[in-house]
Amino acid sequence: MRKTININEDWLFIKSDVGAQEAALFDGGEKVDVPFTWNNIDGQDGGNDYVRGAFWFVKRFKKPDFKDDETVYLEFKGVNSSAEVYLNGEKVASHDGGYSTFRAQVKSVLRDENILCVRADNSKTEKVYPQTADFTFYGGIYRDVNIIVANENHFDLDYYGAPGIKIDPVVDGADGYVTVTGYVKGEGDVEVTVLTADGQVAASGAGGEKLKIENVHLWNGVDDPYLYRAKAELKVGGKAVDEVSLNFGFRYFSVDPNKGFFLNGKSYPLRGVCRHQDRKGLGNAITKAEHDEDAALIKEIGANTVRLAHYQHDDYFYDLCDRYGFVVWAEIPYISRHMPEANENAVEQMKELIYQQHHHASICFWGVSNEITMYGKHKKDMLAQHRRLNDLCHELDPSRLTTLACFAMCGFGNRSAHITDVVSWNLYLGWYVPGKFLNGVWMGLFRMLHPKRCIGLSEYGAECMPNLHSKHPKRGDNSEEYQLDYHEYMLDFFDRHPYLWATHVWNMFDFAADARNQGGEPGMNHKGLVTFDRKIKKDSFFVYKAYWSKEPFVYICGKRFANRTGGSTVVKVVSNLDGVTLAVNGKEVRGKKVGKHSFEFKIKLADKNEIRAQSGEYFDECVINRVKKPDYNYKLHVKSETQSWQK
Repeated sequence: MRKTININEDWLFIKSDVGAQEAALFDGGEKVDVPFTWNNIDGQDGGNDYVRGAFWFVKRFKKPDFKDDETVYLEFKGVNSSAEVYLNGEKVASHDGGYSTFRAQVKSVLRDENILCVRADNSKTEKVYPQTADFTFYGGIYRDVNIIVANENHFDLDYYGAPGIKIDPVVDGADGYVTVTGYVKGEGDVEVTVLTADGQVAASGAGGEKLKIENVHLWNGVDDPYLYRAKAELKVGGKAVDEVSLNFGFRYFSVDPNKGFFLNGKSYPLRGVCRHQDRKGLGNAITKAEHDEDAALIKEIGANTVRLAHYQHDDYFYDLCDRYGFVVWAEIPYISRHMPEANENAVEQMKELIYQQHHHASICFWGVSNEITMYGKHKKDMLAQHRRLNDLCHELDPSRLTTLACFAMCGFGNRSAHITDVVSWNLYLGWYVPGKFLNGVWMGLFRMLHPKRCIGLSEYGAECMPNLHSKHPKRGDNSEEYQLDYHEYMLDFFDRHPYLWATHVWNMFDFAADARNQGGEPGMNHKGLVTFDRKIKKDSFFVYKAYWSKEPFVYICGKRFANRTGGSTVVKVVSNLDGVTLAVNGKEVRGKKVGKHSFEFKIKLADKNEIRAQSGEYFDECVINRVKKPDYNYKLHVKSETQSWQK
């Protein structure tokens, strides 16, 4: 049976493009463990010279134990953006695309003592996506590296980094049917066992056979994300020589242009967030602990969908989405600028995404592109590429829908917006463009012109630094108060427009965008509801929690706006409970409900104001001080770059 050996520890990083032979003999360099990215800091400094280039990683390891009838693979879960892999001086693999798994068969090259040299290259090129986008292009080996020892007869490890089995579940009335197809290198018979969540056998049979599960338990989003497990065994002469097990779920879904998204036959409005994977000080080199924290925060806010932008995310995070019940929009980094020389690369990345992640119950949409009309060049070739990718998705996986995120400046009739099954738009009306009310105008016009087209909002948001505050917040001030007002408006807007098949906040977390210089912290996009280090939940986080989450809570907004001028001020409280009261220095203050989940209280300011908001057993507290002059630190004093349409 196969075994997987992790080799993340004890690498040598050479910050120079020295070549394979010199890398193997290099005396020096930096000792690192992977995951590792070399511009984890440089890519967050706001400069235009952050490190992009080709550098080398070297790993020395002893030959793993394996038998004569076994083979050995190297597995890389993510090397950005292109990789060349040399083992003992022989090139064993090359790969273009920084976000997907690839492998190399290396048995014939192994020695007792081995030198593995990897050239990781995130240089500018016209042949690999992405190259133009509003996020930092990190470089490095930033996901796990493994050695896989498997029988010479095994589930295919060579085909697009896929797991070697394909799971196709179908719901028919009260029953479920699943076909588990095994792709075999060598010979053998595939036997399949389907297990329930508690490990009981639900069905069994041969690979490729349609197996029936009566009264099937559906995967039903965040309320009941029930998962089955398919165990495929490869048997030779009746003996199991390889095994692959994957979770999957039974569910069905549809989208209606007037009623939005339906899951398992019931209306299920998709309301959630977009996610970038990077972290402060780590870049993309994150571990399961960081993935776990991100998923828990998304769950806390009450979201039921995640758009995993703008590339294939770690296998583990798709697993988390399955378990939490998040409906996922998964996409490739075909983004911003169409590059004709990279057409084949986009196709390859789409194949890898679908083949590698096909089994996930959470994924309901394949994203074809994002804002690809931004530069307006090569229109004919770009449209042809969209049709090709759209057809490819339907060919490889007819069970899911295709979508894309349209650029805000893209006209209602732009042909790229009418190729995929459904469409969604990146609109920042009320941030880059004045007037939050324009969201309704824009959507109304699109629906009038295209009444049968299912439409969603793939990105919307406003910049916020949690240290910036304003008594009179306005667009562009980067204050916590303006972001809160903006998002509260948008949440009410969604309630008034239930036809939106999905809405995704841009972004759940602040993320690095090296070309930016806004909010007094260069190299960052601050539209997140949570800060880059995940330590501060901004006020907007809690207004979403009030609308979406069933977990009872009370939260006082403006806590960080602790020093205020004047004789009085307004305190806003958000909660998903009724009957919120406010006390200042022990005395109750009358207030009013001003929104679906928000309450406002006008209080007279003493020099020190101890504030307590409460509903039943749930409460929150803070202190507000009266000061004579506005706090200098609450204003943006570093001149920001001119606001543009870039998100």
